[in-house]
Formats: sequence, structure tokens, C-alpha cells
Amino acid sequence: MNIKVDDLTGSEVISLIGEHLHGMTLHSPPESIHALGLDELKGPDITFWTVWNEEQLMGCGALKELDSHHGELKSMRTASAHLRKGVAQAMLDYIIKEARERGYSRLSLETGSMEAFIPARKLYEKYGFVYCPPFGDYIEDPNSVFMTMEL
Repeated sequence: MNIKVDDLTGSEVISLIGEHLHGMTLHSPPESIHALGLDELKGPDITFWTVWNEEQLMGCGALKELDSHHGELKSMRTASAHLRKGVAQAMLDYIIKEARERGYSRLSLETGSMEAFIPARKLYEKYGFVYCPPFGDYIEDPNSVFMTMEL
């Protein structure tokens, strides 16, 4: 697997972000969807990476800087054809390492509270994320779960 910074202009990447956003609409009410679109992912406070196997896009993930000590994990997605191949683990390892290299002391995330998000929550728990109150601009939402880890 090769992980690289991505400019979000390739057709495969645009399609994967579309799949990600569509997946959110299947499991979350509109007011509880916090996934970012293409333009938002290109923001100056966000670094976006893709995971490749030769010419095949396997997944993606992003890191948003909340402040100089706190990062937020965003847009973790494995392409449907590559589920259960370790893509999410590779991306998460990479983002945690990057957050540490940036000197962050905390990495947080928001994910859904519904059954469809159980695999994601189990992965985050395995990596040491713990449940926490809303952070940043988030507010309490029964459809959201907030997690954080000290780095």
C-alpha cells in the first residue's frame, strides 16, 4: 500500500468521496452528517491522503488541524472493493504518526452512533480512542459519537 497526499482532483478520488457522502446519507439524518465535501477537504487546515495499490484506489483519510495541539480525523473511507484488507488500519496508523510528528497532543474524531458505524468505532477503540464529549464546534447529538486519544 502506498499512501500519498492527494489534491482531490482525480476521478477515482472524486468518486470515493461521493461514495463516502452517499453512505452517510444512508445512515444519518442530514443535520447529523459531518462528512466534508470536496471543496471543504481542500481547506488550508486539512491534509488529505489516499491509499493506493499500484493504480487502484483503496481508501482515503484526512487530518484537520483544530489548533496547534489538537487534530481531528476526517473522511476515513475504504473503497468497497478493498474492505477487510487492512486499508483503514494503514490509513489510521499513518494519520496518528503524522499527528504526532506535527506535535499534536490530542487526536479526536466524530462518527455515527448507529449500528452501521460499529466497525469504525471498534477500530478506533482498538487504537486507544476513548469516548468523550463533543469537541471543537460539535454539539451533543444522539446520532454522533465523539472519541479522542492523547498522543
